[in-house]
Amino acid sequence: MTAIHFTVEAADLHAHLFRVTLTIAQPQALQTVSLPVWIPGSYLVREFSKNLQHLQAKQGRRNVPIQQQDKCSWTLACKIEQPLVLSYEVYAFDHSVRTAWLDSQRGFFNGTSVCLRVHGQEHVPHQLQLPPIPSQPNWQAATGLTAVKTDKKGFGLYSAKNYDELVDCPVELGAFWSGSFNACGVPHRFVVAGALPSFDGARLLADTQKICEAAIRFWHGSGKAAGRKTPHKNYLFMLNAVHDGYGGLEHYNSTALICKRDDLPRHTGLSASPRKHEGYTTLLGLISHEYFHTWNVKQLRPDAFARYNYSQENYTPLLWFFEGFTSYYDDILLRRAGLIDDATYIELLGKTIAQVQQTPGRHVQSVSQASFDAWVKYYRQDENTLNATVSYYTKGSLVALCLDLALRSEFKAEGHTLDSVMRGLWKRCKAGPMREQDLLDELQALTGRSWASEIQRWAHSTQELPLRDLLSAHGIQVEAETSGMAQRLGLRVSEAAGSVQVKMVLRGSAGEAAGLAAGDEWLGLEVGAKGLGGSWRLSKLDELSALLGKERQLTALVSRDKRLLRLPLTVPEQASVWKLTVPAGRPPGWPAI
Repeated sequence: MTAIHFTVEAADLHAHLFRVTLTIAQPQALQTVSLPVWIPGSYLVREFSKNLQHLQAKQGRRNVPIQQQDKCSWTLACKIEQPLVLSYEVYAFDHSVRTAWLDSQRGFFNGTSVCLRVHGQEHVPHQLQLPPIPSQPNWQAATGLTAVKTDKKGFGLYSAKNYDELVDCPVELGAFWSGSFNACGVPHRFVVAGALPSFDGARLLADTQKICEAAIRFWHGSGKAAGRKTPHKNYLFMLNAVHDGYGGLEHYNSTALICKRDDLPRHTGLSASPRKHEGYTTLLGLISHEYFHTWNVKQLRPDAFARYNYSQENYTPLLWFFEGFTSYYDDILLRRAGLIDDATYIELLGKTIAQVQQTPGRHVQSVSQASFDAWVKYYRQDENTLNATVSYYTKGSLVALCLDLALRSEFKAEGHTLDSVMRGLWKRCKAGPMREQDLLDELQALTGRSWASEIQRWAHSTQELPLRDLLSAHGIQVEAETSGMAQRLGLRVSEAAGSVQVKMVLRGSAGEAAGLAAGDEWLGLEVGAKGLGGSWRLSKLDELSALLGKERQLTALVSRDKRLLRLPLTVPEQASVWKLTVPAGRPPGWPAI
């Protein structure tokens, strides 16, 4: 018998309950088990143990007493020569990619949500048994775990080298669509749940294959042996298509994705969907991002993640590199795979720059500090998040952009790029834990000079990045474009049923100066400093332009906690955001090469 063996059954679809049986072949005399409080790749303590219930333990016919130690761990006094069998249920009703889900249409789980960690035996082989579900004869099972003995639908016995691998291979259950392809000789499978009948699976496979081949060649070259050098010998994409949702989470040799059904490519009549589709491009970017993570964060990873501590936060100041640089390359690889053109790439880059420029928190926290505080800021977003921190995804990607363009400018003759640095780090760190010093050392070895001052300014300070100069040096025109009313006022709002709800008020903005606050309902306005332009109902923020004309003074009529407030507000002159353009006739180069 394998040292650690799990059986996970879909016990009650309507109650959303998995039943888990854990057999420990050789328990310790005082055996501790625990459930993780977080899942690697998603930096928030999620308290998965809140969904665990009816925990029981036996050795033979003897009930073993269970002593709870804290919110997520338990200790059992055992006979060491006899297998210990624990059983429990897990409530699974979280539609995200981070936990577990079970209903009559679909099942899904991450091991961190359902598989207890056996202390002292994390390093030994683990097995997972997935029994068929009698009430669902059309269901299949899919996972990145190694199949030991399974039926044609994927139910049966799987193995993992250790606990880390077990919980890093999520499981998809259901009557999903499935397709496969090879990328540089490496088998890949794509399963999709929730797609409409018009879903164009062949196009999704073809485009994903191009992304995977671009990523493999990025890391391992264009030779025939590239596929044999990948850290994974097979790969699984699991996509859940829903009415409204977006996200992904990287894993050892798989990824779990969620997207809108409308973002999937689809057949229209007898023809495939049009090539241009913004939602589909966003989905391809997500696929590219999570696949790139197979190298950058799952293998090459922060030294703080050399061994995960599943019982508490794992802090690192390097998420700007591992998430930010991955965000830089996700769209770059779409361009290199031929799935978007230069103009589309530059448009996507412009949106990223605008997001950072419209984040006052970039003046409060460096992107390194934001990385370290991810557990309490980025992953616990509220009405003040944009004022208090900056996204290590977006600003981290712009740090990567600056580094890449600086290398290409200064070392054009030598052909040095950020690509060279990434591949150098892969070798330098032996596809394992990495420190920031490793990045500095690799840059020094590649270029013969120190980059400490640039990394200090770009990653560890709140100084503005030298984007305009670097983009202009590569032939990208930077122009000013008029922004919308929300940007001019420094507001983030929602508009529904004829109501304007204030969600965020940006620091230093006109909205803040007027006294607007998150939670306010903006009902209407009086035009002019004395209201001589009349009183008007407001149902959409962009109506302000037509109502004000050339007037910039108004009084906002606001409801807050059932009180009606009159807030004098001055609308700023036209604010501008950057618009990036690629001149006609520009010679080939970055970002295509």
